[in-house]
Amino acid sequence: MQYILAIDLGTSGPKVALLSIHGEIIDSEFEEVKLLLVENGGAEQSPDEWWRAIDVSVKRLLSRKPVPSSDIIAIASTTQWSGTVAVDKTGKALGNAIIWMDSRGVADINTMIRGAINIEGYGMGKLLKWINRTGGAPGKAGKDPIAHILYLKRNHPDLYRQAHTFLEPVDYLGAQLTGNIAASYNSIVIHWLTDNRNINHIHYDKGLLRLAKIDAAKLPELKPANSVLGVLSKDIARDWGLNETVQVIMGSPDVHSAIVGSGAVKDYEANLYVGTSSWLICHVPFKKTDLFHNLASLPSAIPGRYLLTNEQECAGVNLQFLRDNIIFHTDECATPKPANAYELFNQMAARVPPGSDKLIFTPWLYGERTPIEDPSVRGGFFNQSLRATREHYARAVMEGVAYNSRWLLQYVENFIGKPLTTINFTGGGAQSDLWCQIFADIFDRPIRQIENPMQSNARGAALLASAALGYITYEDIGKYVSATKTYTPNPSNRNIYDGLFREFLEIYKANKKIYARLNNM
Repeated sequence: MQYILAIDLGTSGPKVALLSIHGEIIDSEFEEVKLLLVENGGAEQSPDEWWRAIDVSVKRLLSRKPVPSSDIIAIASTTQWSGTVAVDKTGKALGNAIIWMDSRGVADINTMIRGAINIEGYGMGKLLKWINRTGGAPGKAGKDPIAHILYLKRNHPDLYRQAHTFLEPVDYLGAQLTGNIAASYNSIVIHWLTDNRNINHIHYDKGLLRLAKIDAAKLPELKPANSVLGVLSKDIARDWGLNETVQVIMGSPDVHSAIVGSGAVKDYEANLYVGTSSWLICHVPFKKTDLFHNLASLPSAIPGRYLLTNEQECAGVNLQFLRDNIIFHTDECATPKPANAYELFNQMAARVPPGSDKLIFTPWLYGERTPIEDPSVRGGFFNQSLRATREHYARAVMEGVAYNSRWLLQYVENFIGKPLTTINFTGGGAQSDLWCQIFADIFDRPIRQIENPMQSNARGAALLASAALGYITYEDIGKYVSATKTYTPNPSNRNIYDGLFREFLEIYKANKKIYARLNNM
């Protein structure tokens, strides 16, 4: 038998899993890492802590000897997307990573994108160049890697000068595993510096580099999606007890691996993912951009394919916020946080009728990217009364995340020109039967709960590696992924959820100017 070691580095920490070449999960481990929120919209993590957590998890997993180490043939990585790690020429990190939540580059990005004649804040000529060549444009919220690099260039010039290369988190892991510094076509794309018109020959565009005023020498070499980066370094192979012939595959961002891990690999087969953040995506046979709602078809992890991409900023993290900051806030006077808090939330929410007695939660705790890009918007509970209980708050949070995803759903379906008939649901949120039903009811679409949804990213990374090495075909990936159950919409909940969804949209429209005033002072 042959097996693949998959590393899935999420914001909460790395999951490490051992899988067969057909995506069967043999065993897994997890190690938590810290998130550092700093002033002025900063969000960072330590790459050294990432690697320590990965090392600990791998050794703990392999120490159980779930399979003979000699049968492990490849390592596949997937990570959080839209991050920046400044490294030296050996691939060693020069400081903390700036991650996808960081908006400190907002001033730099808005200075760069403006022109004499502007559309939605973008200079017309610049915008046309970006859309034509890349398929999208830098986000105005300052959370893309291009904004991170410009922020460092202006505010930390010494670090900018010292940096040999700026890497996405997934490409940083590749450098640690092999010593080879490179980026894949799909990981680099939201630097908005590559010409993606020929999806099989993506390259840096000299005009876009001049526009951004970024030194091309500080950007990584580009390799095709899902190609072989190299062999595992001898030191790591020896330390982990693996063969020195283990192949390391060019990793993919979590968005790309999750949809593969959900089994949705044919055009228009959709994946709803709810983890810390959320997305609703599908492969498409065309290159297209919806600038107004932050939707674009960009290079997929499957070579030669386009993936409709988007991202909602806060999803499952809203339940974590409810747990840690409100219901089970821990101090000398509070009840200790229970280990099964999320299961308790499910039980609480199930005791409240659909619609939470018209309590509405808006899940924008750290701004929003899609379907609207608004870094100033914030979350809240609306229509509270003296009758509201913990049970109401738990269900309202779950419903609020689903309302926001339904908001995105309408623009996704407009983008592809057809309704999504079935949606494969993965991520931590898909572990909840109740949340699956809430999404089915609010979307009015069948929701397929994918087996082992927490491991969808690792499964996707492993299946991609298996295809890269020729053990399976990309077309056959779907047959290796099973659904636990399909949830169908309950017609009796249609009216209550349609009405509350309309009010959810009105809450944003009525309050967006207030959010802008409060959060831009």
